[in-house]
Amino acid sequence: MENINWKEFGFGYTKTDYNVRCQFRDGKWGQLEISSSDQINVHIAATGLHYGQQAFEGMKAFRGPDGKVRIFRLDENGKRLQNSCNGIMMAKMSLELFEEAILKAVKLNARWIPPYESGASLYIRPVLFGNGAQVGVNPASEYTFAVFVMPVGPYFKEGFKPTDYVVYREYDRAAPQGTGTFKVGGNYAASLQAGTRAHNEGYSAVLFLDAKEKKYIDECGPANFFGIKDNTYVTPKSESILPSITNKSLCQIAEDLGMAVERRRVAVEELADFKEAGACGTAAVISPIRKIVDADHQKEYVYGDEAGKVSLKLYETLRGIQYGTIEDKHNWNTIVEL
Repeated sequence: MENINWKEFGFGYTKTDYNVRCQFRDGKWGQLEISSSDQINVHIAATGLHYGQQAFEGMKAFRGPDGKVRIFRLDENGKRLQNSCNGIMMAKMSLELFEEAILKAVKLNARWIPPYESGASLYIRPVLFGNGAQVGVNPASEYTFAVFVMPVGPYFKEGFKPTDYVVYREYDRAAPQGTGTFKVGGNYAASLQAGTRAHNEGYSAVLFLDAKEKKYIDECGPANFFGIKDNTYVTPKSESILPSITNKSLCQIAEDLGMAVERRRVAVEELADFKEAGACGTAAVISPIRKIVDADHQKEYVYGDEAGKVSLKLYETLRGIQYGTIEDKHNWNTIVEL
């Protein structure tokens, strides 16, 4: 598209040409529909409004130097949405219909896919919610699924630069055996108070500890946490952490690079042992951590003003796979036939 400065995009909403929708009624999903409106009619008694029957996903499409457009790990996003639907008792969409909807939304908005080396990508946001009238606390009988896309730049304005994180013990994101492993809006709403305080105090995000004992590292704000030490990629294992597809990919890449990978409980004191630390997710890919401040215990864990060598290698490898400049030997990309 002419007259667009792709480098100016941050991580905010931009209206594009079309979105794709689908309705679940009478026990089955209907046909995909195309809309140019960014408004959706929602029943006043919808369970998505009243009882939190809502889940979403996030993925990206990248235009490579060969001109091809690749969507990263489309199938894994579909599986995770299915898992979220199982967790909060929503109608589950087949992987085939999910993939059809995503591809249609990307193709319809092909002119919004940023060019290679622009620093921007096409963000894809599927959302599914209960839209049937249900005043009693029960699952809905009708659901709405929609996909919209938009060009985005870095999630953090600093880009791939280390930033500061903070630990507060008075906030919980999710409880064990709760909804922490599902990508539902309530988990993000629960993080807003802590996140807003962190931003006001000069931090990029909150490093949450486990809700039960406040001893172990849990979710890292809107992303998963990882630490690097002794040629080992360490990431927390918990009953309340969202399984990040980016983190899963980085674990495999670390192994491919000859590193050991440990997914286990990580005590907060172990932050002192890591040589590098970061947060990872679809939006930021990797956000290196400069330091982590334990606000309650007046401690600081410092990792440096520049991204570590291992974090940089992981980042460059993952980005190379997404853009098609590094071999996709695990078949993670879906090529969009425009």
